[in-house]
Amino acid sequence: MKTGLVLLMIISAVLMFATAGSAQENTTDNTTDNTTDSAVAILKDTQNNTVGFATFNEDDFGLVRIQVLVSGLTPGLHGIHIHESANCTGPSFTSAGGHYNPLGKEHGFVNLKGPHAGDLPNLVVGYDGTGDMDVITNLVTLSPGPTTLFTANGTSLLIHSGPDDQITNPAGNSGERIVCGVIEKK
Repeated sequence: MKTGLVLLMIISAVLMFATAGSAQENTTDNTTDNTTDSAVAILKDTQNNTVGFATFNEDDFGLVRIQVLVSGLTPGLHGIHIHESANCTGPSFTSAGGHYNPLGKEHGFVNLKGPHAGDLPNLVVGYDGTGDMDVITNLVTLSPGPTTLFTANGTSLLIHSGPDDQITNPAGNSGERIVCGVIEKK
């Protein structure tokens, strides 16, 4: 499993730099502000307690940086995904629907038919119950288009009780939904 995770990280880094590099070569805009759109999600647990937040920032090249900060969670790896509905009705958060998947892919970064647009690497939570994530993705956008997070139904960010295996449909065997936040434009 460690080899698969390392391979996933290498592939993700190569794709990220290849996408950013090709976008930079084709740009003629010399502005210094690289942020075109931003969003935020206030993350709440099953008891409706605020346990963290997430920010989403899209740059001029269409890459979205997602930063997450949480506390009060069980130490270890937790699956974290963008879901297809802006509804975080607790305690089970099933109202958020399935993973955000506008292109009809299968789940997981190591799935040859994947990933879903809403798939993200596992969130690492330390022994003190805090976790943070800082990832860049080209699978979603904040600007208009087929993978925008601002659909008619909106989207949400969910954290699961266990780790995501990055291959099993529909959610990587990542367990119960324990934290949810509606993604809202800033």
